[in-house]
Amino acid sequence: MAGMQFYGKKVCFIGAHPDDIELGCGALIARIAGKADIRCVTFSDNQKNPLLGQLVGEHYVSMETLGVPRERVDLLDFETRRFQEHRQDILEVMVGILREDDPDIVFVHSKSDVHQDHGVLTQEALRAFRGRTVLGFDVIRSSYGFFPDFLVGVDEADVQKKLDALACYKTYEGKYYFSPDVTRATLIRNGAICERPYAEGFDILRIVAEFGK
Repeated sequence: MAGMQFYGKKVCFIGAHPDDIELGCGALIARIAGKADIRCVTFSDNQKNPLLGQLVGEHYVSMETLGVPRERVDLLDFETRRFQEHRQDILEVMVGILREDDPDIVFVHSKSDVHQDHGVLTQEALRAFRGRTVLGFDVIRSSYGFFPDFLVGVDEADVQKKLDALACYKTYEGKYYFSPDVTRATLIRNGAICERPYAEGFDILRIVAEFGK
């Protein structure tokens, strides 16, 4: 076997809050935008927090910067930190995504993530997308013991698009996990693990594969 092809015509990214998907997958999204049918679903718009009034607009601009048009970005209104109380409703949304889009690959939060909302999404995604490959992305501010065992090489242009997308979040200026140095260093570190200049890193929650001739 000369190499492994990482392929998905339909790819779904699922995050709890605006910024999660960009933090965990931004460079990968930049790389596959225009090559795959991408859908991004964020379950909370965080609008019960009066300090986050600009977040919705920032999220749409950030996604557009990565190459995902607004019509492929869903922003739902589940209440932050109360996902546990709405597990069944969350599961039903995901089953709807499965029926509507039939994704080949689903990205959701890593099992190493200790945020309560993130954990709920991961568990429900594994229930909803039983027959699909599911990979976990890292949000550095809430991870504990994350180590990537699935790595996807990206290039300098992808890295820059991720940095540009995160810079759209004026709400979070000054947050350490939005630092361009932290983001670039993480991508370099992931690249070093797989002998590439840069890589986006994930953990394997489920791989569904077929061997060709």
